[in-house]
Amino acid sequence: MNDSKKITNGALLTVIYMLLMLGTFIPVLSIICIFLLPVPFVLYTAKHNIKPAFLMYVVAILLTILLATLFSLPLAVTTGLGGILIGHSIYKGLSAYETWARGSFGFIIGLLFTFIYSQVLLGVNWINELKQMMTESVEMSLTLFPSMGISGEEFEQLEQMMYAQVDHMIQLLPVWLVLAAAITALVGQWFSYKIMNRLENRKLYFPPFRDLQLPASLIWIYLIAILLMLIDLDPANTFSIMIDNVAMIVGILMAIQGFSFIFYYAHHKNWSKAIPILSIVITLLFPAIFIILVRVLGILDIGFKLRDRIEKKNND
Repeated sequence: MNDSKKITNGALLTVIYMLLMLGTFIPVLSIICIFLLPVPFVLYTAKHNIKPAFLMYVVAILLTILLATLFSLPLAVTTGLGGILIGHSIYKGLSAYETWARGSFGFIIGLLFTFIYSQVLLGVNWINELKQMMTESVEMSLTLFPSMGISGEEFEQLEQMMYAQVDHMIQLLPVWLVLAAAITALVGQWFSYKIMNRLENRKLYFPPFRDLQLPASLIWIYLIAILLMLIDLDPANTFSIMIDNVAMIVGILMAIQGFSFIFYYAHHKNWSKAIPILSIVITLLFPAIFIILVRVLGILDIGFKLRDRIEKKNND
């Protein structure tokens, strides 16, 4: 009876998954459907564990190949894997942030598969395509400079700077991959929580952002990466590119921790919620000025346990 229920539930969720997959071909619905694609795998894995979920995964991939196109295969592989890891984490009762981390890892693996699949089987080199697109954008911008009165040495300096920026953005492709995976996992997990809470009367939720506490080991990783960046290495060197990406990713995490502390402190002082939200908006508008301050705040929060000190001071 239990096996029959698993099969019925799996078949129903697979049908829902295929409807969402077909919905990705509709321009207006495509973005929503892409974010919802992991949800059927999350729901099934959270209820029946990982082994039957992989059977559903294989069936969904085969149906994607038959009913959609080979271009949709990477999407099926990525969303299915990410959804299974999120669902498995829920099944094991892990915290929301641990679940998010594991789901993000699944999406990263899927995106790496997409990259290899596109290059080997479809002949699409995403790095070259992205660089060409960005270069064309720079060239279009350069044509506008003479009309703005920019010429001569100033024009050459801006041109060199913009092309250097393109190269740097390409080198940071792993960072964008991680960010894309994290955002997709977050949205998929959030939708799954909402659906499971409604259908199964569960109480799954993300803890308040102000309670986020990243591991202290990240500080050492960040400091080592920063020190290695001070070494005069060839920017095109593989080791240099790797360090640059690590520093960027951990730097983003430090900034997130910094914002979390701002939310904590605002809550502790009973300030309006608009104040920490405004801090995020201002930082996004003027990142060159404020992002370093937020990162330092995040480092201090983790390294010196600022929250514990505040709580202790209040209790004394």
